[in-house]
This record gives sequence, structure tokens and C-alpha cells, in this order.
Amino acid sequence: MKNISILGSTGSIGRQTLEVISRYPERFRVLGLSAGENIGLLLEQIREFRPEAVSVKDSGLAESLRSRLGDTRVEILSGTEGASGIAALDSNDLVVSAMVGASGLVPTLSAVKAGKDVALANKESLVVAGEILTGEAERKGVRIIPVDSEHSAIFQALETCGKEYAKGLIITASGGPFLDTPAAELGGVTVEVALNHPTWKMGDKITIDSATLMNKGFEVIEAKWLFGFDPERISVWIHPQSIVHSMVEYIDGSLISQMSLPDMRIPIAYALSYPERMFMNGHRVVPENFRELTFRGVDNEKFPSISLAFSALREGGTMPAVMNGANEVAVRAFLMREIGFTDIVRIVEKVMSIHQVSPAESLESVLESDAWARDKARILIKNQEN
Repeated sequence: MKNISILGSTGSIGRQTLEVISRYPERFRVLGLSAGENIGLLLEQIREFRPEAVSVKDSGLAESLRSRLGDTRVEILSGTEGASGIAALDSNDLVVSAMVGASGLVPTLSAVKAGKDVALANKESLVVAGEILTGEAERKGVRIIPVDSEHSAIFQALETCGKEYAKGLIITASGGPFLDTPAAELGGVTVEVALNHPTWKMGDKITIDSATLMNKGFEVIEAKWLFGFDPERISVWIHPQSIVHSMVEYIDGSLISQMSLPDMRIPIAYALSYPERMFMNGHRVVPENFRELTFRGVDNEKFPSISLAFSALREGGTMPAVMNGANEVAVRAFLMREIGFTDIVRIVEKVMSIHQVSPAESLESVLESDAWARDKARILIKNQEN
């Protein structure tokens, strides 16, 4: 029996993780759950999975949850300290890090410091503090198992053939809803249209990152820290069908890929059961599922976010944290209809251009840079409104 705690249990990845766990009650036990504000759904999860402890965004929500639980016995925590407490529970065997944004960094780092293996879906943790997180994982002997479909694909390919023979990594991208939209029309994109992803069902923030291709930029940075590849050995290919989830190019010219229909439960299940595999799909794939597999390069003029990410990765230090912090503020402003779609990347680029890079030597230094970037982005948004 493997004890699992989930950071971000009410989000898309968290819900799908619990769905996988529910299929195998003899293999997995839910020990802890951390959520944000959706206490209604968290209440349902508590009643179904009976965790020992849960955490919510703040003390007010904790009190509200406590009043609704009645006689149900569960320890209720709150805030970043509460999420970190869930991550560091003594009996944890695996922590699923599925919070959205940089808010997942401190709890994820808490899991690693407590010596817990991490199934990582919170890419921002590695974007903001990749050196710190991977260094601590190495010191503690902790495994970081990727949950993102792209990094899970690379992880599986490298497990099969060996990193020592790998020449480069190819991260695939669906291209989002605006792959074939003329660049001149992107300025008028509405929130509703941007949230209509062609192949994946995700939360709002991740869906907008997919529409700008910012998520692919973050995945490039994440791949560097997960697998130790320099930026020159990482590339991004557009693959609209989202069947080939990523590829590894080997020195003999071979390309090893991992393929499946778009379903996040597959990489989630692999991360939960690693190094084993679990039965997940009772239906055989058929040729019609794979009738068309196409690839193309990225239009960097239309989607400059990936170039920004490569630039941030090469500059290193606090620049990736600044990129992420500015993006989180800009995406939220777009979702609140305060800025236009193309303003998101423009604001990120402007904040990056005025940042003085410093070494990312400590958690405090990257969090300070994150806060600085958010303040600068808010100022730019406010000035734009005036």
C-alpha cells in the first residue's frame, strides 16, 4: 500500500489523480489533500477518501470547512504552511505536486526536504527554483517523477535507451487554439475563445499558457532541470494531434517517442505506480486513432514566448523566476479582461528586459525576484489602463 498526498487536489490534475487512485484502492491510500478555495469539492473528496489531514487557502476557509465536516475526523490546516505540512507528512510515500503556479514551490520543496518522492505536475517549481529543488532532491536521494505528458514521455524514453546515448530532446506542442490564426488577428482574441483548447481539458491558467505557448517555454526550462540537458539540445516541434507526447533523439539517428491518445490519466498512473505500470485502458487502439501525425516548426515571431524561455534559461539565475511571476500576473489580468491577449507576452518581455539578473542561490532570492516581477507587471498593466 502506497500512501499518497496531493497538493492541488481540487484542480484538474488533482481530480484525475484521485480518479486513478479510486480504481486501485488496494494499492493506494490517500493520506493528505491540499486545496485552494473549492471547499465544496474538497468536502466530497474528504468523505470519499478519508485522508488524515487536509489544507485550504486560509484560516477562514479552514473554519468554514470545519463547520461543514460535522463528526468527520480530519486535521485541517491552512495557508502555505498547511500545504507544506501536507507535503511533509511522516507517512507519505509519494507527494503529487499539482498546484498551479509558483505557489506550489514552497510545499513541493517541503516534500523534498522531508525526503519524499514527488510526482511533479507543477512545472513552475522547476522554472522558478530548478537549481534549488533538484539540488535538494539529490542531497535527500529523492526521485522527481514528471507528470506532464511531455516530460513523462522523455522520462520513459530515457529509461528505455539511456541518457548517455541521447543527443537531444524534442518537446511537442499542440499549438493551441491559434495555431493557424493570422498573427494580425491575435490582438482581438477573447477570453472565451482562448480557453477553448483543441485537444486538452485543463484549468484556465494552464489553458491560456497553452494558447500563448508560454507553457512550452516553461517545459523547456523544466526539461533542463529534470534531465540535465543544455538549451542547445532541447527543441520544440508543433504536433497538433497531441499523440506523440515528446521524443528523444539518439546519437545513432534514432528517435524514441512515447505515444498515446490525449489523456492525462496515463502519465499520472505511470508516476503513481513507477517503475511498474497499471492497467488503465480496456479499449484497443485502432489505426483510425493515428491516421494523421504531422509536425512543424514553431513560428517564433507569432509565438515569441518560447524564445523568451530559451533566453531566460541561458541567462539563468533569477530570470526564469521573473518570467514566471510576470506571466502569472499578466494571465490573470487577461482572464479579468484588463488586458488583451497579445499583451500577456508583451508584458512578460518588458519585465524581463528591465530585470538585473542575480544568482538563484536561495529560496529567498528567487521569491524576492518573483515578487519584484509581479509588482512590475502590475504597474505596467495599471499604466496601460490609464
